[in-house]
Amino acid sequence: MSDDADPDPDADLSVDEFIDYCRTQIGLLSGSVETMRTEADDLMDDIDEELATLRSHLETQSDDLEGTATPPSTDRPTEVGSEIDVDTLEDLEAEIERKQTLVEVKQARIRAFQDLIAGYTDLLEEFQSVDDGREALERLVHFEADRDAPAYFGDRQTVLEAATGSGSGSGSSESADEYSTD
Repeated sequence: MSDDADPDPDADLSVDEFIDYCRTQIGLLSGSVETMRTEADDLMDDIDEELATLRSHLETQSDDLEGTATPPSTDRPTEVGSEIDVDTLEDLEAEIERKQTLVEVKQARIRAFQDLIAGYTDLLEEFQSVDDGREALERLVHFEADRDAPAYFGDRQTVLEAATGSGSGSGSSESADEYSTD
């Protein structure tokens, strides 16, 4: 009796396909990390510019105050030319703090993506010693479930989603939004 008479649905599972899949996922995640790094760098540049503006504004204000003949007091100056524009300073400070928070969020997202990249890399290395496609599938499904991998891929279906019959992005929408690269 030949093996062709009783086809095994799992016989089509190839470990090499799972290795290629892991490489693809690593590439996609790496691209997202690069995009987030560029966005974080742009935010850092904005922060530097705003800090320079703030310093310049403070230096201008202190130059206006240096020529006074009386010692500085703890009261706000009453002269129009020497009054510090507190509202402008507070607005600049608030904007800098907002952008610093965004940078911290992006850095946390970058670390999360890098952790998933490391996980796929480790799994890819494990697959080098696996001969059974079914075993590779099971490892991959468990891996993606443990790490909520669908949340990192937006509109791309993961093996976990395909294996469980759930659609792309059917995981927690809050998690998907949290890791979205938009």
